[in-house]
Amino acid sequence: MHMQKIPEKLLKPSRIGAWDLRSRVVMSPMTRSFADNETGVVGQDVVNYYQKRAADGVGLIITEGIIISPRAKGTTGVPGLYTREQINAWRNVTNAVHEVGGTIVAQLWHVGRLSHHELTGGYPSQAPSAIRVDGLVHRLRKPYDMPEEMTIEDIEDVIAQFATAAKNAMEAGFDGVEIHGAHGYLIDQFTYKLANHRTDQYGGDLRQRLTFMKKVLKAVISKVGADRKIIRFSELKDENPSYKWEHPEDAVQTYIDVFHETGVKIIHPSTNDFTQEITNGKTFHQLVRKYWDGVVIGVGNLNPSTVEPALTDGTIDLAAFGRPLLANPDFVHRVSEGWRLREYDTFQHLHVLT
Repeated sequence: MHMQKIPEKLLKPSRIGAWDLRSRVVMSPMTRSFADNETGVVGQDVVNYYQKRAADGVGLIITEGIIISPRAKGTTGVPGLYTREQINAWRNVTNAVHEVGGTIVAQLWHVGRLSHHELTGGYPSQAPSAIRVDGLVHRLRKPYDMPEEMTIEDIEDVIAQFATAAKNAMEAGFDGVEIHGAHGYLIDQFTYKLANHRTDQYGGDLRQRLTFMKKVLKAVISKVGADRKIIRFSELKDENPSYKWEHPEDAVQTYIDVFHETGVKIIHPSTNDFTQEITNGKTFHQLVRKYWDGVVIGVGNLNPSTVEPALTDGTIDLAAFGRPLLANPDFVHRVSEGWRLREYDTFQHLHVLT
């Protein structure tokens, strides 16, 4: 069997926020669409899926995106955390993860304008401004709807829904939550001037457009505490792959100023390529570290050996893996033994929950 160099830093236990983690390996949030499509309730297959990774020694599991309301839904088969039945079903997952010594947080999600009325119970999608997205809805394969511009009351309702979902997550036994503020979904739509033409307190320059994110973060922290909360943010927009920040360093500095204002302690900067330079010879995560001395989760097509220098030099504190953990439920064991990882198979791992 082909042997790889063992990444010692990656496999070391770590105290992060409120959590004592068995390794610095993080399971990335990955949409699987295996919940009941009508009820948003997860079943035993999802219990087994997460327990298997926890039993292997993954330090921190971040779940697939969990929607905070029916109008937050952007594809079929996604789970929720807004009904009693959903909360009870997730408790089966968290109990199973804790039984084997794991730590699991719920990623809370609202897709905003990237949706369709057939997914939201007949309601129009919600967005900062009534600007339609070109393209087709994930899995449904129908054109995106024209979204409804959110009123101030709508915005306050959604902030409250994030807070309630966070409270529900704790009731379901999660160890904390991650807020999905990246990839062109609702929170990110407010930050994104192509999606946000507002002239009120939620529009304007980037700092002003971050007002919605800031209010969501404060509301969630009031329910779970700053040491049990992660924010995921990114330059990336799923519906606009060519989008780039005009001034990356200014943008990063503005986001981090807002994070400091909210009391956030753990951030998850998201990129497709961890090694890609975005400005002045620095990668996204290096630029983030320049302005942020709290916890950073690294992600972006990582592999166990190449991530070791970034952990050692302090660019990141934890390393998140996606497809390698789908293909290798025994990922941590394989890495600790120096064994070669199995290759990800799109068909097998997209359509089967293992």
